[in-house]
Amino acid sequence: MTAPSDLRFFPSADGDLAYLDTGTGDPVVLLHSGFADHRVFDAQIPALAAEHRVIAPDVRGHGASANATGPFRWADDLAGLLRHLDAGPAVLVGVSMGGAIATDTVLEYPELVRAVVVCGAATSDFQYTDPWVRRVQAEQAAALGTGDVEGWLTAFLRHVPGKHRTAAEVDPDILGRLREMVLGTLAKHTPDEEDHHVPMTDTWVRVPGIGVPVLAVNGALDAPDLIAEAERLAGAVRDGRSLIIDGTAHYPNLERPEELNKILLDFLRSLRSR
Repeated sequence: MTAPSDLRFFPSADGDLAYLDTGTGDPVVLLHSGFADHRVFDAQIPALAAEHRVIAPDVRGHGASANATGPFRWADDLAGLLRHLDAGPAVLVGVSMGGAIATDTVLEYPELVRAVVVCGAATSDFQYTDPWVRRVQAEQAAALGTGDVEGWLTAFLRHVPGKHRTAAEVDPDILGRLREMVLGTLAKHTPDEEDHHVPMTDTWVRVPGIGVPVLAVNGALDAPDLIAEAERLAGAVRDGRSLIIDGTAHYPNLERPEELNKILLDFLRSLRSR
């Protein structure tokens, strides 16, 4: 995993935001899933950095980045970082929450984005309708309401195998690594803390205007409604396509890293001829 000394810090208007910056070449930004941090891409960073400059931030309120003390938007934070690093236009690769950040950013700051890859994500307007996911989310909310961190974490980690598998069918090292990251982020917050994140709305109206290539990658075992929304995103833009990775659910970056790395590298190489 990344050593703390490898991280750098961007002094935003509301605290320091941590990021990893390694490799040389065209910039690729890796945007992590909710409650985790940049280390969810430990298997992707060296593979991509062999040919590209890889920037992997900790989203505000996650990992080593500052918590928000006032209203903020994901896209604004990322745009500030890219401008600070003179790293645009960049290819944005996001998993789950990170995919929503990538979509928000290309909608708000198209001049900073070369292409987008969303993995287990669509736009930030998405809300699950799948009954299994809704039950798990209800378990998380109930545990959070009583301050039961272990109960919340147990429910959260059920998203790794998904509804078609049990935790015993997932590499325990993956669950352990994700658990460590999530606990680190949870420790930064309190149950009664105000949520300062300002969500974007009406994103789907603007999606057809996205003018850069978009690739949607989903685990075959992920929630069907999320897969459908990701495919809808790829179908709504001028240059979009979608792929499915078998044998994984919401985190192909953790469960199928070699397959995802090949997909990403092939996509990045294809951009050179466009």
